[in-house]
Amino acid sequence: MKDAGGGIRGGLGATRCYSGIGMKKPDIAKRMARQAGVSEAEAADRLDRVVHQILRNLRQGKEASLPGLGKFRPRPDGKVAFERQGGKRRG
Repeated sequence: MKDAGGGIRGGLGATRCYSGIGMKKPDIAKRMARQAGVSEAEAADRLDRVVHQILRNLRQGKEASLPGLGKFRPRPDGKVAFERQGGKRRG
């Protein structure tokens, strides 16, 4: 299965995160490190924790929020929908 951003495949077990947004994890971690004033390794760890928490919530049938962006919601058919903040739904 695939979410609107291309991030979750094969149900909620296997992941291919970040591919749909045009950035790879190291790129995101590098940007986070600069903005937060931490090492790239620390930023990558923080990013991993966020992604794993999102996946954990979805596996448990709960929604997962990204403040300022929107929410991931598990659908009854096993797919994941992303609802952008402001009400525009994808997936």
